[in-house]
Amino acid sequence: MIRSPRFSRRRLLGLAALQSAAALGLHSVGTARAEARDQDFVPALVVGTGYGAAATALRLGEAGIRTTMLEMGGLWDTAGADGKIFCSMLEPDHRSMWFRDRTETPLATFLWLDVINKDIEPPFAGVLDRVAHPGIDVYLGRGVGGGSLVNGGMAVVPERDYFERILPEVDADEMYGTYFPLANRELGVNHVDPEWFETTEAYRYARVSRAHAHRAGFPTTFVPSVYDFDYMQRETAGEAPRSALDCEVIYGNNYGKRSLDKTYLPAALGTGNVTIESLHRVRSFRPAGAGYAVEVEQIDELGEVRAVKEIRCRHLFLGAGSLGTTELLLRAREQGALPDLDESLGEGWGPNGNVMLGRANHVWDPTGAEQSTMPAMGIDNTADPDHPVFAEIAPIPAGLETWVSLYLAIARTPERARFAFDAATDTARLDWRAEQAAPAETAVRSLFDRINQVNGTVYRHDLFGGTRAFESSFTYHPLGGCVLGRTTDLHGRVRGYDGLYVTDGALIPGSTGVNPFVTITALAERNVARVLAEDVRGN
Repeated sequence: MIRSPRFSRRRLLGLAALQSAAALGLHSVGTARAEARDQDFVPALVVGTGYGAAATALRLGEAGIRTTMLEMGGLWDTAGADGKIFCSMLEPDHRSMWFRDRTETPLATFLWLDVINKDIEPPFAGVLDRVAHPGIDVYLGRGVGGGSLVNGGMAVVPERDYFERILPEVDADEMYGTYFPLANRELGVNHVDPEWFETTEAYRYARVSRAHAHRAGFPTTFVPSVYDFDYMQRETAGEAPRSALDCEVIYGNNYGKRSLDKTYLPAALGTGNVTIESLHRVRSFRPAGAGYAVEVEQIDELGEVRAVKEIRCRHLFLGAGSLGTTELLLRAREQGALPDLDESLGEGWGPNGNVMLGRANHVWDPTGAEQSTMPAMGIDNTADPDHPVFAEIAPIPAGLETWVSLYLAIARTPERARFAFDAATDTARLDWRAEQAAPAETAVRSLFDRINQVNGTVYRHDLFGGTRAFESSFTYHPLGGCVLGRTTDLHGRVRGYDGLYVTDGALIPGSTGVNPFVTITALAERNVARVLAEDVRGN
């Protein structure tokens, strides 16, 4: 039985540890009890600090298992010269991008002018990475908290019938009765006040899109969030520092967002059994005795390798995300460390049907100069039997009136790709083809053609470079590569290798139909509960 979490004391202890590390300029975070132990060997090693990794580490720590988490990015707890930890989208600096000299957002131009992306001072371990693959680019969060640092906070549970289609061997009763509710509680999911939503200038853009959707016969729905809507009301009233109203989202959020460094991770640290090592990049691992030896590069904020170390563990949990986890396993197989990994490794990858688009509104339908960067509403056309789509009503935080409605649409597409290991570059490469985005674009076009037709509006063709109306050559939601029940068993155990687990979005075959982070978290909670009951013993 899963008990209700009692985080308060643990979270306070963990937050104190994070603050102390920041004050001292440290990259290692843990309580005194955890840090005092041998760090060359740990019973459990977790690679990554994103959703699946964070849930796993918390439960390991609660069970008394000494655990180290390794994070490739930095610890975002130190203010810059402007007094803030993260920079805004309108004034990006070196904190914005992972070792780039220019920002790279999907929204690339406005009126075909190159006024959105900015030159920044390189190089620096910024919070947002864009990883290029043939046919598609993948956006990733870099830092303690992973993707939770840079997403829009939309905490959506997939429709049950679709979840049962993508993961048919997982007990849906258990997920919807126990693990989705648990994940929502631990993540701090909350809902916008509908009355306030109807009057605030911050969501004028959403109300305009809602009216257009309803006029065309499409339903909309409020979307739960990990952004604190009470805080947002205070910032709109001028009673709290502006955050969602200060153009903060993809380069981090300074105040109101309940990212993992405010929820799961401090609770894990507060158990006294978990340590986080930031700016630690895992390069490879191999079996060693009754566990694994993991080779790690310790880097600095400028990307220089400061040390190479080996950490041994009895249980290894891979939570480096769809790309990172799959690459580590493929490297281990192709270089002979784990030659018996299942042949399905690398398969089942998809971009969650991500398609971005913009519509030009009439002058009598302004979307507002002040827009919350945290979406609170979506167009729900998932009941369409031919073209099911869930479309987030997204902001354009430009600080001025644009008369543009922007959307991140999520289509249910069966298109998948496969990773293959490229020995020449020592990386895993996707074989995704640009034309594989066509089914998602067709589904999205079916929805928005109707909205444009009924409202007398048109697509914007100036937002993504060139003249295309749809941007589908990127994803915020990479999924798959180590699919549950294929590369792993039904609880994330890697087939053929005891003590090795996958605990992130790599387990999900390419699509959830909605924003995936609640699903990733709930699945990790389910899997680690079984692993703790059957596999992990002692500290």
